[in-house]
Amino acid sequence: MSTILISPEVSDCLQAAPLTEAPCLAEGSHEAATAHAVDTSPSATTSALVAPTVADIHTGAPPVQPHLFEAIAQNLLSQGYSVHPGALPQALSEQLYRHSQELPQQQFDPAGIGRDTQHTRSEAIRKDQICWITDDWEAGRHWLTWAGELQTYLNRRLFLGLFSFESHFAHYGPGDFYKRHVDAFRGDANRILSMVVYLNPEWRPEYGGELVLYSDDQDDQGQKITPTLGTIVVFLSEEFPHEVLPAQNDRYSIAGWFRVNTSSALRTDPPR
Repeated sequence: MSTILISPEVSDCLQAAPLTEAPCLAEGSHEAATAHAVDTSPSATTSALVAPTVADIHTGAPPVQPHLFEAIAQNLLSQGYSVHPGALPQALSEQLYRHSQELPQQQFDPAGIGRDTQHTRSEAIRKDQICWITDDWEAGRHWLTWAGELQTYLNRRLFLGLFSFESHFAHYGPGDFYKRHVDAFRGDANRILSMVVYLNPEWRPEYGGELVLYSDDQDDQGQKITPTLGTIVVFLSEEFPHEVLPAQNDRYSIAGWFRVNTSSALRTDPPR
């Protein structure tokens, strides 16, 4: 994969706070601060990145993971993206997986492209189905709590000014795909960070369905990321083209975006 260059505008936004201003890594945990996953196989070791999980997810206690959050912050500063196989707390991963399987099919809508008046459907570009996540469900509440803790941490460490978070379940059936695209156009100042979490236990290589993350518009190789349960991918929304390769089995994930507030007298942010 070619060297990733971050635009000056985005680089200016990523201003790190001193490490002493935020809870971060235990002394001597240099690997957790600097590691970025290249091996995305299910057997990849992530113990250096993951703080202890919530003792009981059903208590509603926030699943705070300062070691992982610091690793994500460091990766965003150094390269603009962060990949961590199996790093979401296991209890939360399993709860979200179960919920995705229990959702009635009629709650999933065909996915489109664009927002507001420019929202359209094109099966030539993407064929997945989505269901927006709310706090009406226990699994949704726990997921949004975890994402909110990450948002707070990144705002404190990187001064990003992240204002809101939105996310949905995505279901790719056999043969479904999402062609190469970016999540935000330069200068729109809405989606700042994209996050994907995978919900597929025992995913096999022959199933395909990898996320391919490209370094820039000229990169035609990219980095393939296997969609195994609990894998977390975070990247700068304007900077990285990406695509989902055709899946040969049912594939479930969560796609989410951290946004800044672009409300005005004529427009309330975030829109739906």
